[in-house]
Amino acid sequence: MTNKLNPYLSLYIHWPFCETKCPYCDFNSHVRPEIDQERWKRALLSELATESDLYPNRKISSLFFGGGTPSLMEPDTITALLQAVDQHWGIGNNVEITLEANPNSVEKTRFKNFRSAGINRLSIGAQSFDDKALKFLGRTHTAREVIAALDIARTTFPRYSFDLIYCRPEQSMDSWKEELTFALEFTNDHLSLYQLTIERGTPFFSSHRDEEFRMPDEDTAAEQYEYTRDVLSCVGLFPYEVSNHATPGEECRHNLTYWRYGDYAGIGPGAHGRVSDSGNKLAYHRISNPENWLLQTEKMGTGLQKKNKLTPKEILEEMVLMGLRLTEGLDLEEVKKQTGRSIENWVNPDSLVLLIEEDLLILTENKLQATQEGFLRLDSITSMLLANLA
Repeated sequence: MTNKLNPYLSLYIHWPFCETKCPYCDFNSHVRPEIDQERWKRALLSELATESDLYPNRKISSLFFGGGTPSLMEPDTITALLQAVDQHWGIGNNVEITLEANPNSVEKTRFKNFRSAGINRLSIGAQSFDDKALKFLGRTHTAREVIAALDIARTTFPRYSFDLIYCRPEQSMDSWKEELTFALEFTNDHLSLYQLTIERGTPFFSSHRDEEFRMPDEDTAAEQYEYTRDVLSCVGLFPYEVSNHATPGEECRHNLTYWRYGDYAGIGPGAHGRVSDSGNKLAYHRISNPENWLLQTEKMGTGLQKKNKLTPKEILEEMVLMGLRLTEGLDLEEVKKQTGRSIENWVNPDSLVLLIEEDLLILTENKLQATQEGFLRLDSITSMLLANLA
């Protein structure tokens, strides 16, 4: 059984628009020639009000403006949304408020306005410090613009982070070492590093299928991953999740809510939520298409597409998929609290024993954790654990 009332709630606000669609991206992002910012602001405020009526007695633990490219929002829109959140739930002095941004010149001019609006953590989609790689990845900014954006971020926001994509086609180990070393000159207390993956339905999926480029083999990917973890740990940026590194205490609190399976609400096109309510865990998602979401929200106050009560088995599956991504591992007491059964009564015991014997998982009284070798095979580990659940 889930808790009858979790007082804390993280809030995600989705802005679905980008200037261009990156060829590797399978997120709910869209390119539109014109955007009526005032109309979108009214709709987001409307859905926010509807959501607050459903879950009124909560404390906001974090806010995250994601996308898409939310730094394309007008600062006035962000100000209005933050004021509304404060009116509905209250925003404490220590609440983490993150905005995703690109380092393009136009967006950089808004950074100080975003800070004035209340953003206290910036997450910059740098992706690379190499112009050739940025072009391949479909990014519209240059390495010079990345550096300029980071220089502004470090003097404007109390906390900032940036993303890099590695394990790219034709990227040698030496070139990644050089790029990572350069990136550390601009790192503060958090860094996100993602190995390039080929997602079905993206332009890269077709290009890769047609052999227009070749991805690094598994040994190269593992070598780059292990080198990255080792180097960042040596400079005090410890891995707390598969792709995220931080100095202790500077982890992204909002994303930790997802991985620890806390409660979060989402507004905007395609946004998801997981909220505990009256002993149940509710899952919902909004309409993904921006125009359809907008029309329904204007008519009904929400772009909700589906809401359902999760079964204990579904909760367990989501907790395993999320929790094993964390270095701290899956909280077994929380598993029992939210599903009514201990992990040993869910998963195939033979599979669990085998994964432990092969040094891919560590089981203690309170945690189930992946080893460093286990992180390299996380997909197969979770598949084994979740196959034929009891």
